[in-house]
Amino acid sequence: MKKKLIYILLSLFAIGCVGTASAQHTVGVGGGLGTAMARFYPKVESRWLWGVSNYTLSWRYYSLPRFVGAVGLDLEYLQRGYSYGYDYYSIMDENGQEQRIYSYYDRNINTIMLPLVWQPHAYLAKNHLRVYLEAAFTLSYNFGGDWKYSDSDAAGAYDWRIERDNRFNYGLAGGAGFALLFGRYEFGVRARYYYGYADILRNRNKYYDNATDGLENPFYLTPLRSPIDNINVSVTLAYRLNRDGFTSWYYKPKKISRTREFKFEQSKTK
Repeated sequence: MKKKLIYILLSLFAIGCVGTASAQHTVGVGGGLGTAMARFYPKVESRWLWGVSNYTLSWRYYSLPRFVGAVGLDLEYLQRGYSYGYDYYSIMDENGQEQRIYSYYDRNINTIMLPLVWQPHAYLAKNHLRVYLEAAFTLSYNFGGDWKYSDSDAAGAYDWRIERDNRFNYGLAGGAGFALLFGRYEFGVRARYYYGYADILRNRNKYYDNATDGLENPFYLTPLRSPIDNINVSVTLAYRLNRDGFTSWYYKPKKISRTREFKFEQSKTK
């Protein structure tokens, strides 16, 4: 099922790109690493989960300057997750203050994400350097993944349950990057922050405890809110679909000529 879904999404992405082969388009790939965390409410002990990866197919349409930069679509495989401090013991430091030593439950989540991207940019160094900002609305589908406990050998594949887990999510993303242009190729680096709005776990009104769960669910009472955030840094490579360059490189706004000032006295007959 997972492979079939990926094949369908890749096919739709390829079909969309085939119809856009003109002077103003690029297609690209990218990949990188980052970190993820859930914003639990009520607040619980948690930390960033490091080493999550992402891989991207991208399409961009580069408009004239008056439309401000580029718009596009990404198809991403993105690892998400969180690290939850489910238990602790206390020690006293030299100042007599309690210090808590936590044991953590780590969960990794596989995600197919579709960011709809707006990318204002500027060209520098005679069109050999592109610097950009970006903003995106994201839709995602969650599947697979695994879990483990830091203080034991307990680990395994995550068992998704429709009454407990949310597979579909949405959110916003923003970031910045640069690309070096060599002929028809762009080689660059991008940093992006993904801000989730939907919860990864259904709240306790729908799924209140883990009485029927195994070790895959460490929560006694599931959180009321559990959106997930990611920060990723990626290396990107894109290919321009024509050899002449973008229209925006050569576009020059027409100069508006000033007409002779009209004076009311000139209209009077002598």
